[in-house]
Amino acid sequence: MNIENFKNIYFVGIGGIGMSAIARYFKAIGKNVFGYDRTQTLLTGELEKEGIDIIFSDDLDQIPEIYLNKEETLVVYTPAIPSSHKQLSFFKIEEFALMKRAQVLGLLSDPLNGIGIAGTHGKTTVSSLTAHIFKNSTHECNAFLGGIARNYNTNLLLSKKSKWVVIEADEFDRSFLQLHPQVAVVTSMDADHLDIYGKKEELEKTFQNYVGQIKKDGHLVYKKGLPLNPKEINLHSYSLEEEADFYAKNLKLEKGLYQFDLVHPKGCIKGLKLSYPGRINVENAVAASAVALICGISENELRLALNNFLGVRRRFDYRIKSDNLVFIDDYAHHPKELWESISSVRAIYPDKKITGIFQPHLFTRTRDFADDFAKSLDLLDELILLDIYPARELPIKGVDSNLILSKMKKKGLLCTKNELIKRIEQSEIEVLLTLGAGDIDKLVEPIEQVLNQRIKC
Repeated sequence: MNIENFKNIYFVGIGGIGMSAIARYFKAIGKNVFGYDRTQTLLTGELEKEGIDIIFSDDLDQIPEIYLNKEETLVVYTPAIPSSHKQLSFFKIEEFALMKRAQVLGLLSDPLNGIGIAGTHGKTTVSSLTAHIFKNSTHECNAFLGGIARNYNTNLLLSKKSKWVVIEADEFDRSFLQLHPQVAVVTSMDADHLDIYGKKEELEKTFQNYVGQIKKDGHLVYKKGLPLNPKEINLHSYSLEEEADFYAKNLKLEKGLYQFDLVHPKGCIKGLKLSYPGRINVENAVAASAVALICGISENELRLALNNFLGVRRRFDYRIKSDNLVFIDDYAHHPKELWESISSVRAIYPDKKITGIFQPHLFTRTRDFADDFAKSLDLLDELILLDIYPARELPIKGVDSNLILSKMKKKGLLCTKNELIKRIEQSEIEVLLTLGAGDIDKLVEPIEQVLNQRIKC
């Protein structure tokens, strides 16, 4: 199927971060683009400003007539949409051309030199930083990202002259098995999405299958220690400070930002400065730098890009940074991510009280990792815990936010979203973190307004 032959592209779940990048692509090449999503968000508002119409009801009557032409319309959907959804069911019954988001991404990226960034955590930052490095080099690049890169205020980068495309390779629903990259990165393979995989061994097997799809004589950049051993490709290990093919040494924290030397197989690049805070982001930078050097990007291009990278929305995202009050928003929703995020903040602000607001994401993830969530959240000085964001799931008996609290050594406070702003108004805040992958992002601006008002007063 040549998807570019379709005149009309209809998205079921257009507000998803991966879906929106593809919607922007089709809009950019002149297709008619329309979409449905369940709720209005900052991202759907941005898409509408860019000329993409969106509806927030699944009523069939709201589908514009041109998108009911089967011969000219491609329907793209996300696996997060339930099969009982009215519009999706209609398109299936009427035998429209239907494709999952991952299938479309595979078709768009296969003709190019793909750089597929995978991992249970870290992939959005690594893919965004990799794309930024390429964009600031003579190579340039295209990119479909899983976050909004602050340097460009978008999750889509396009270049007519570049044959490189950076793709965030998502393990959810085994989506990344639609990709055949020239270069792949695997940042982590921690147990996650056990509602899909059942057990960690099955997840690891699927990652093995993914790296087995790297094009012949391609490259795999992987976190040292991960059990990956594909054939007929070039292997490159990386780590933060442990000796590997690529690693950092002489790591220094100055004014909240890190400097380091990058050791690589052909030598050492000294005095690199990363403008993006967080110790975990140095490791992410090592991975992105490894890809860049393997693909022929120069040391000077790499140095400049690391120094002017502004980060990713909702990834260690400073909202307020003053002497007396700091507010950071982070997407962390897995125990390992929480540990890394909170530890990074603790390293920057060792003498400050750190308050975290955490919204657990999914009943199954909360059930499977309650003990690990408790250990990570115990790193905070103060915890405000919201109700579980269900996403695509129905409630599970006995699984709620109290399950995490019951396993913590420190006390936490349960709070509803409606009560949160009042609670913050009454709290003594020094460093505040908002953490989670649900709809906690809708609370970020109201929190920021309250804290800015406090600074003014």
